[in-house]
Amino acid sequence: MSAKVRRIAHLDMDAFYASVELLRYPDLHGLPVVIGGRSEHQPAIQPDGSRSYSILRNYTGRGVITTSTYEARALGVFSGMGLMKAAQLAPDAILLPTDFDSYRRYSRLFKSAVATIAPHIEDRGIDEIYIDLSDHDDDTRALVLRIKEAVRDATGLRCSVGIAPNKLLAKICSDLEKPDGLTMLSHADIPRLIWPLPVRKINGIGPKAADKLATLGIHVIKDLAEADPALLQANFGRSYAEWLHSASHGLDDRPVVTNPEPKSISRETTFERDLHARRDRDTLSTIFTDLCTRVAGDLQRKGYLCQTIGIKLRYDDFRTVTRDLTVPTATADAKLIRKAAGECLRRVPLDRKLRLLGVRASALSKPGDASGEPPLSQGELIFTA
Repeated sequence: MSAKVRRIAHLDMDAFYASVELLRYPDLHGLPVVIGGRSEHQPAIQPDGSRSYSILRNYTGRGVITTSTYEARALGVFSGMGLMKAAQLAPDAILLPTDFDSYRRYSRLFKSAVATIAPHIEDRGIDEIYIDLSDHDDDTRALVLRIKEAVRDATGLRCSVGIAPNKLLAKICSDLEKPDGLTMLSHADIPRLIWPLPVRKINGIGPKAADKLATLGIHVIKDLAEADPALLQANFGRSYAEWLHSASHGLDDRPVVTNPEPKSISRETTFERDLHARRDRDTLSTIFTDLCTRVAGDLQRKGYLCQTIGIKLRYDDFRTVTRDLTVPTATADAKLIRKAAGECLRRVPLDRKLRLLGVRASALSKPGDASGEPPLSQGELIFTA
């Protein structure tokens, strides 16, 4: 009997937060729109019933972009970028505040719609899932078209889907034909469809690693697949070098894990440029607070409390350090997580530039297993050396 052929789909909602906002404000379709403002950037209703919107050129502050429409992205405006910088690139873009309650509601709707057709789902965040289609007898393309239609019927939103033999390739594929894409790939297609892509298309290769690979003459995935393993190990260490080599050949045996009991919940970001703890303190503080808020939101959405909060830093020389702190009582409160993570920061050297920052919550429990959430004894903590 032949072995079962794995069919793994990665479903990614297209410009998810922005698309949810466009359902609410359909007059903004086709315009550059940025999500990331504060409550004062809520659209105002005029006497004639029309809406007036905040314009990015008028923004002042240290906020960062949560997401943007494809029209804004065409102007060079992407998530994680400072709003002041974005205002220089797209001064006439519309600025809207974030509404995470709405985004979480639409997230539940699209995942429920998929589960009615293909229930073997791994939840990877508010706007993306993996789906194991290996046990379905239906034609793959027809099955995925049904899934896409179900998502559209349930939410009014579009999604892009990549189908491949494993999760690594499926995630790459879902990004190849956005928006509203459907890409199918086999191992035989790797040289034709995957190898010509920039190395950054592999999830797990950030901008700094891509820059370092470029100095070695490695620009596209084919270059990486043909690279001398010894060269990779000398520059990236054994573990990461082995992963780079495997990923470039499309190898990935991770299973699709449904309804897992997580050991931890984390958020991290790799910066567009290296940031220094002192010179870029305001920018780092904003990003750090946002990561803590997102971790708290993930805990609340999944119904967990955490008792250990940790941080992860990667320096510009690729060294990575972690620190953690166990608090007296389990919590999912963003302010308390921010305080504890800030205390962890005080225990690491911040004398050189950073390329990655992450926040992690572990020692998870359900609310019924823990009591209240007293404040920590530390005062308000800020990003500082």
